[in-house]
Amino acid sequence: MFQTFLPLFVMTFGICLFIVLMQFLWRIVDDLVGKGLEMPVLAEMFVYCALMLIPMALPLAILLASLMTFGNLGERLELLAMKSAGVSLIRIMRPLIILMVFTSVGTFFYQNNVMPVVQVKFYSLLYGIRQKSPELNIPEGSFFGDIPGFNVFVKSKDMETGLLKDMTIYDYSAGFNNARVIRADSGRLKTSADKIFLVLTLFNGESFENLQQERSSSMRGQTAVPYRRESFGMKEFLIEYDANFNPTDEGFLQTLYIGKNVEDLQSSIDSMTVKLDSMNNINSANIYDNSYKRNLSAAGKDATEEEKKTTVDINFNELYDAEDPPGKATLLNRAKNLAESTRQEYYIKATVIGGEAGKVRRHLIEWHQKFTTPVACLLFFFIGAPLGAIIRKGGLGVPVIVSVLLFIFYYIINNIGYKIARDGVWLVWEGVWLSSAVLAPMGIFLTWKAVNDSVILNADTYVNALKNLIGKRSNRKIEMKEVIIFAPDYEKAIADLNSLIENSRNFTVSNKRWGNYFNFWRHGGKDESADALSSQVEGIVEDLANSDRILVLNKLMDYPVMTGYNRIKIRITPQIGMAIAIFFPIGIPLYLLATYKRKLLLSDVKTIERTGRELLEIITNR
Repeated sequence: MFQTFLPLFVMTFGICLFIVLMQFLWRIVDDLVGKGLEMPVLAEMFVYCALMLIPMALPLAILLASLMTFGNLGERLELLAMKSAGVSLIRIMRPLIILMVFTSVGTFFYQNNVMPVVQVKFYSLLYGIRQKSPELNIPEGSFFGDIPGFNVFVKSKDMETGLLKDMTIYDYSAGFNNARVIRADSGRLKTSADKIFLVLTLFNGESFENLQQERSSSMRGQTAVPYRRESFGMKEFLIEYDANFNPTDEGFLQTLYIGKNVEDLQSSIDSMTVKLDSMNNINSANIYDNSYKRNLSAAGKDATEEEKKTTVDINFNELYDAEDPPGKATLLNRAKNLAESTRQEYYIKATVIGGEAGKVRRHLIEWHQKFTTPVACLLFFFIGAPLGAIIRKGGLGVPVIVSVLLFIFYYIINNIGYKIARDGVWLVWEGVWLSSAVLAPMGIFLTWKAVNDSVILNADTYVNALKNLIGKRSNRKIEMKEVIIFAPDYEKAIADLNSLIENSRNFTVSNKRWGNYFNFWRHGGKDESADALSSQVEGIVEDLANSDRILVLNKLMDYPVMTGYNRIKIRITPQIGMAIAIFFPIGIPLYLLATYKRKLLLSDVKTIERTGRELLEIITNR
């Protein structure tokens, strides 16, 4: 098993890792193209990216390799030979199950010890690359704020000439109170030769500058602030900006959830949970202290025993109506300002608490993902191995299609669970483990079916079912026997054929295409007359199959195989049948399907009658 599985696993792992690596690099290709990065930097980033994507490629590789392994064994009948020798499927899978357990444990240690280091180094390189050559990153139709002290808006870009069109620049490098606004018809942004400055060249524009700093002492009391307006045909700015490649400080990234192992994550979760609980307690106490309940309780504590026994009923409407119009306006204005102030205060508090809760959830997600990937590897093996044993197709055809479909299904469910856990819609563990909860029953079901040699995924089973549904019957195969022990009794056969012809004629006359709906369910969806006719046909075929006459045997093959007319496979009493007909909507589609099958049955009965007459003529003319 190892000799069969391991080469396939190494091959599929390499293919899957390459695919997910290309898919991930395609998402960040805009950050890499045209930056003038050196090959060692690119090679280092590709290595870290590949190491970071191993947990994503590993489950898919295990699924594909296990499916191909057992598919090849089934296609070459090796699996059938081992089962014939008394070896169960679980025993055949046992060496690979042990291997998958060790692989899952190794995946956990890789997730816990290697992934934090790899993620920190990769994102450190990526953030450094994004800061390099910022003129390539300016988007169209939105503000770009990665240049310190400047906010740049570009309506469109000419990719061939690098010209930026319809530019608006907000220069707040001297402070927001001394901001400068620049509008230009077009411009260019490039780095200096030493990559320490950005050279901004603008064409046909105007600038508006606030002269707050140049106000004289005699103007201090004036509200008006002088400004300068300048029109230009071409203007150049020199902006300090280090465009060289400088990786981001790894110390900052190590404090985030991506740079922590299980122990560090748990420690951070505990400390942040304590902080979050403390903030919630403070806010709840503040809400209680500012509420009417708290004020009335405090007033009650300061009151005497006689005052406490006195109930005061305050009618706020009467107090408000007693005020004159200016007093009412003052009360309404105070209430409005107080409500607005309270709303803003609690909005800020809710934002702060929401941010802290989001950090806790991200740490919890990372903590759980250390375990979900190893479990996914194990579950994918218990899906791929039984699935390969059932479909019995090897190679890279059917296994690749099935594996990709299953992995896409897993990826979608996993992303849905991740997002609802990240947004706090569900508890974190519920969202992160959603994909595993979906895969586990699938793996158990497929393993159970494979152990019991189920044909649930056998294509011939569904092809035959479709043929029966559309009325295409399987042909009888009757061959002349080399040794005939019991020759057929042709006199008895003639009598049986006459009886069959008469019964077929009576059945055609007495049965209609559309039967009564309630009679159908009163008989439990069964048709005893059709069953009797089918039994009579099979009896005649069984007797005359011992004939030594070629014409008789050939004519016997014209008899249709009467199966699939009774759509209800279980026994139903008349009471239950009537209950289904009246109270359950499923009774109508089953009745319509049985009506369609009745049409096929009548056609087969006519064929039985015609074949019986022709067979009777052949026998009597011997």
